[in-house]
Amino acid sequence: VQLQASGGGLVQPGGSLRLSCAASGFARDYYAIGWFRQAPGKEREGVAWITATDGMTDYADSVKGRFTISRVNGKNTVYLQMNSLKPEDTAVYYCAAPRDTVPRYTLLKPSAYDYWGQGTLVTVSS
Repeated sequence: VQLQASGGGLVQPGGSLRLSCAASGFARDYYAIGWFRQAPGKEREGVAWITATDGMTDYADSVKGRFTISRVNGKNTVYLQMNSLKPEDTAVYYCAAPRDTVPRYTLLKPSAYDYWGQGTLVTVSS
């Protein structure tokens, strides 16, 4: 299984970016894909997740109303649209997938995931 995150960059506060996660190598359709981020000196935190079958989503409180996760079935691609970016959104963003079905209430926790992409850096600064 491979996950390829892309789309990071430098953006001014209030700006937008769209991250992409291309997933491949699943024996069947993935169960869920999550986005996480890790700022320097901080623990990795869950940002958002989406399930493949029914498109259910959830978000961290810090990004609700600003970020939107979506999927393109058939292409195993998941996007994270980030609007109204703030300096505190600066971090390396990772996409990840669990190997098996896990309880949905765990999907904002890094421990629920087995496969991780390489990360893409998002810097929000003027």
